[in-house]
Amino acid sequence: MTGMAGKAMAAVFALAAALTAPARAAEISVTQWGTSLYGAPYAVAMEKGFFKEAGVDITGIIGSGGGGTTVRNILASPLPYGEVALSAALAAQRQGLDVVIVNAAIRSAAESTLLTMPDSDIKSLKDLAGKKVAITSPKGVSEMLLLMELQKEGVDPASVTRVASGGYSNSLTLLQQGEVAAAGMIEPLSIIRKAEFRTVARAKDILPAMTTAVGITTREFAEANPGVIKAIIAGRRAGVRAIYADPAAAAEIVGRTFTLDPKVAQEAVANMIGPRYWSEGEINQAELDETVKGLALVGEVQDGVDWSKLIDTAYLPPELQAKQ
Repeated sequence: MTGMAGKAMAAVFALAAALTAPARAAEISVTQWGTSLYGAPYAVAMEKGFFKEAGVDITGIIGSGGGGTTVRNILASPLPYGEVALSAALAAQRQGLDVVIVNAAIRSAAESTLLTMPDSDIKSLKDLAGKKVAITSPKGVSEMLLLMELQKEGVDPASVTRVASGGYSNSLTLLQQGEVAAAGMIEPLSIIRKAEFRTVARAKDILPAMTTAVGITTREFAEANPGVIKAIIAGRRAGVRAIYADPAAAAEIVGRTFTLDPKVAQEAVANMIGPRYWSEGEINQAELDETVKGLALVGEVQDGVDWSKLIDTAYLPPELQAKQ
């Protein structure tokens, strides 16, 4: 066999191996995995085999508390893809890290609520003027959403004192101890403990659609492995579609995966259907800009965002690339 023929035959064998090889197994990172509803599409997609069908075998999720921790987990992973808060992606870009947004993930703040004690005189956001409200951390999502809600309801944000608790459970403790008049909360924790508190406001009733979480990877990895990124996006998209098609069945999977009471999981997932909480992946600049407005309120964004330097829609299905 000549050298030329040998190379041709080797190419044929390589192509055949690629076509018959099993889906690549790997782990990815998802912020707040197991504690918020962000990760529901991944739980459904893994159980139903959607990732394998798309060509990548996601065997597990690396969870984190969010922010820079999730970004660091992604960059250190053999498969550097993950879902993070939009604020974390923007912060990574400002730090000069090689990150690129390849899909939208969460397009609503529907999981966010504001709670008070059952016997409190706080009946609406307007009653918070001159009061203290618990947030998880300065410049975090809970503070951002609170300021956006106050602004929408015509309440001067400066009239409300924000108290950083360090976490949602800690916020509830401060509320019970009378240290604050209200506390920002997320589902499913707000559902798990709803008998102890009263809901003052729900973000989905006040705020417009907004992209709060995105899928990111490194530009280097995406350019070298476009099929892998496309497969992850496709598998997650199938998970999102399955949730909307049969919320009860999806909630059963989410409940088992996140170790939630079945009734809590059912209520939590059902609450996200109306606002279309989970995006199939399409990038909507108007919804990105809504979140940027909130980030500007907490000082996380100073001069706007040049999306052209951070977003690459090439890994989305063609029909989603057309949606802007």
